[in-house]
Amino acid sequence: MTSKKKRRSPGEGSVITFTTASGDVRYGIKFVRPLDDGSTKQVFRRRDEDNQPWTSKTAAQKALRDALSKLDRGEYVDPSKQTLGEYLDEWVDGLRLGASTLASYRKNIRLHIKPHLGGVPLASLTPAKITALYRKLETDGRRDHQAGKGLSARTVRYIHTILRSALSAAVDAGSLTRNPADKAKPPTAKEAKAPEMHPWTRDQLRAFLDWAKVNSALYVAWFVLAMTGIRRGELLALRWRDIDLDTGTMAVRRSVGIVRVKGKGAEITEGPTKTNRPRVIDLDEPTVNLLRAHRRERGSLSLQLARDDALVFGDHEGAWRHPERFSRSFREHLIRCRKQLADGAAEAPELIRLHDLRHTHATVLLSLGTHPKIVSERLGHANVSITLDTYSHALPTIQRDAVSKLSALMSTGT
Repeated sequence: MTSKKKRRSPGEGSVITFTTASGDVRYGIKFVRPLDDGSTKQVFRRRDEDNQPWTSKTAAQKALRDALSKLDRGEYVDPSKQTLGEYLDEWVDGLRLGASTLASYRKNIRLHIKPHLGGVPLASLTPAKITALYRKLETDGRRDHQAGKGLSARTVRYIHTILRSALSAAVDAGSLTRNPADKAKPPTAKEAKAPEMHPWTRDQLRAFLDWAKVNSALYVAWFVLAMTGIRRGELLALRWRDIDLDTGTMAVRRSVGIVRVKGKGAEITEGPTKTNRPRVIDLDEPTVNLLRAHRRERGSLSLQLARDDALVFGDHEGAWRHPERFSRSFREHLIRCRKQLADGAAEAPELIRLHDLRHTHATVLLSLGTHPKIVSERLGHANVSITLDTYSHALPTIQRDAVSKLSALMSTGT
């Protein structure tokens, strides 16, 4: 009596064999999955979760067991047919972020992700495809007046952050079983380090401020930036009600930035600070006196410009100054300063960015022995480790002073 071959039940699924057009033998899996409405759906797959074909029966059998196990646990996800471009449009529309951050996300998605991977189904994304995108962007990613050149490693890493966050949300929503960006290879943190800073020495800072006092209509703005270390956008968002000239304190609560939306042009907007946390910093007496005089001068132009809700460094009509034009004004004034001081006795300051006034503030304070925690609080860093990492070049001076003080103390005691 011959025994009959045991047949699989529909719920167990099966492995099938097929031949590609090129004659290669491949394997697929087939099984039935229940749907939420009580009906069932037959699933047929020829590729794994990384979009790779199964080239052996053993691999396909393992994939089938994994799929059935996920079905039992309620964790199985059908491969999404939605393209990455379609998904990213939906994802970014649902984010609750500041206007400038949203505009930045949309710009990078539109210019740097969708042209290369926008038509790829979510289920077909692989770490290799995403890594290839990063390498492409590094060599030929610019879409502005420098088209044909590569994006910086820092920008590509930022794009990776956007894509990884978006795909992580797809995993949470059940559209993907795992995030392919997790195993992609963006530029390393070391490769994407921030642009090199160029802080001034105390003499260079003094030389520029002395020159600006006589030659620049924005002297008070440059002085406040140098003496507080606040960011450009934070300075331009200051209102008189944020400054207590009697107690000598300044509350940094907001920041002004540029938002660019395709078809709408650039727009100046006000939002929270970079860390989304307000802070209060102390002002020195010269800064307080300068701000008092500045408020009187603004009030002499128009009483509206000296009201509590008026901008401290607004334009003549009381509106926000354009942040980028503000930075260009600093550069133009600095170039004039350098030309006039080039043959003088004072040390001509180096050509730096406006943001380097912030670095100068921090570096000078640290070189004077100020505790890094205090510097961190003034700058509005999320934590003191950022300050220590950013300004590590100034720390040896602090160490030398500390060692000298310890040595003097021990010598006195012997």
